[in-house]
Amino acid sequence: MAEAKDELRCFVVGPIQTNCYAYVSEGACMVVDPGASGSAVADALSDVDVEAIVATHGHGDHVGGVAALKARTGADFLIHAADAERATHAGEVSVLGIAYDDGAPLPDRELAEGDVIRVGSATFEVLGAPGHTPGGVVLLGGGTAEGVAFVGDTVFPGSHGRTDLDGGDEATIMATLRRLAARIPAQTVLYCGHGEATTMKRELAYNPFMRA
Repeated sequence: MAEAKDELRCFVVGPIQTNCYAYVSEGACMVVDPGASGSAVADALSDVDVEAIVATHGHGDHVGGVAALKARTGADFLIHAADAERATHAGEVSVLGIAYDDGAPLPDRELAEGDVIRVGSATFEVLGAPGHTPGGVVLLGGGTAEGVAFVGDTVFPGSHGRTDLDGGDEATIMATLRRLAARIPAQTVLYCGHGEATTMKRELAYNPFMRA
């Protein structure tokens, strides 16, 4: 019997169209950035065991659905320590005039550079990616997730995340992009926090910020 392949599902949630990803391996699931509609995401994932909810950073559009999803699934919530407190304010009106479902709870586990998250036969290494916020991370796939990376709002096709919002810093994100360019293999697909995915090969060729 052929082995079941890993599966990647994407839900576009919230008022600014945030990508919420669910990576499924051997029946286990990691949800990345449930920005809103946590209960609806739980409904859509009723056929798998949601073990972890991971935030690439603490902005409300990425964590507003954490509380509801955690309540429904019992999964652990993981976020970098530097963004943990910021995530608790997701339900408050932001500087953009938008509020999300709820503030996130404090994390069950604080992430740091080099940590590894295991999902079935897949692994995800935590790469520190400050700049959009101080506690931004990238999740670089290994095992059966090799060739996959969740980059949040750090990298977009031809661009990078905003640095004019709470916690943003342009010099820091530029340093982060240089580290990611050296660390992430060219064939890796980069799944962004909004909009379309890209590849590291494409960004190295065409993203001026990656080549700065």
